[in-house]
Amino acid sequence: MMERTSSAAWLRGVAGMFEAEGLDVPALFAATQLNMKKLDDPDARYPADDISELWDLAVARSGKTTLGLSRKLAAKYGNFDLVGYAMVSSPTLLSGLHGMAKSMAVVSDAATFTVEAVDAGYALALGHVGNKRPVPHQRTEYGLLTVLMLCNWLTRQDLKPLAAEFAFPLPVSLDPYRDAFQCAISFNQNATRLLLKADDLTAALPSHNPSMLAVHEQLIAHRLHDLGAQSIAAQVRRHLMARLQYGEPRREEIARLLCMTDRTLQRRLQAEQASFQNLLDEVRAELAQKYLADNHYVLAQVSDLLGFVDQSNFFRACKRWFGVPPGLYRSQMLEGSGALARKH
Repeated sequence: MMERTSSAAWLRGVAGMFEAEGLDVPALFAATQLNMKKLDDPDARYPADDISELWDLAVARSGKTTLGLSRKLAAKYGNFDLVGYAMVSSPTLLSGLHGMAKSMAVVSDAATFTVEAVDAGYALALGHVGNKRPVPHQRTEYGLLTVLMLCNWLTRQDLKPLAAEFAFPLPVSLDPYRDAFQCAISFNQNATRLLLKADDLTAALPSHNPSMLAVHEQLIAHRLHDLGAQSIAAQVRRHLMARLQYGEPRREEIARLLCMTDRTLQRRLQAEQASFQNLLDEVRAELAQKYLADNHYVLAQVSDLLGFVDQSNFFRACKRWFGVPPGLYRSQMLEGSGALARKH
């Protein structure tokens, strides 16, 4: 499986937030053996697991289990780089968010971001994949809050989400979450997501600029190409990640989402020496790592989220991917992350 990374621009913003919270950022980078000088390199990337280790250490040294849950700091230090510039020029918030979903790899190809229409409006879901150690919940919470604050800035309004849902256990206090998201809060959900009203997403953005949008989209396309994220295989991966939780997607369904026939999709994948079935298997393996790294998900739930019709297929797949059953693989992951935490 490919190594997932995040941009130096995004991590530079996170480092700024840590510093604003009173943390010794150079000491954090030194302790996790991350090269702080790379933060100023626009093309630099950092491994996803190393960033999770940095977050774990920051939470431990700050003593704040809600590190990053500050509207002010999320608004100031959330750095979406080219993706944010394209959103500024988009005609509506909804189109900008769809653009973010397509180009999230520029910010981090370890992050999953989807925009789905629901009965109440739209759900913006944020997660992580490709990690071999548990992703600190603070990392995902901060990411979701930066998305909300970006939406506020783009619309020049103080948007009020209908709800914020988190795939984590209930914390000791709900107050920091209510203060940050200013809406109904729930935990132990299948995904971490915001629910926003449709009207908030479909109104025209005051900064819409078609010419600048075209420029930024071209720059994003070049960056995605350099990252290998613009291929048909990469696009199929993105749609599979978004839809597996609803059951195993059919190839015809993914082809329709890509605005092509099933036969064209097969031909395009063959040209890239890829196949739909192999991509499905690879995506499942990556998502399995994500869910098994988190004790919140019981094994039956993980099987469902990966789109398996029964748990026996999931168990066999885990033995093929990891050499051991899912329960044992989870234990090995958690023991490994515990050993890393004890180093610091």
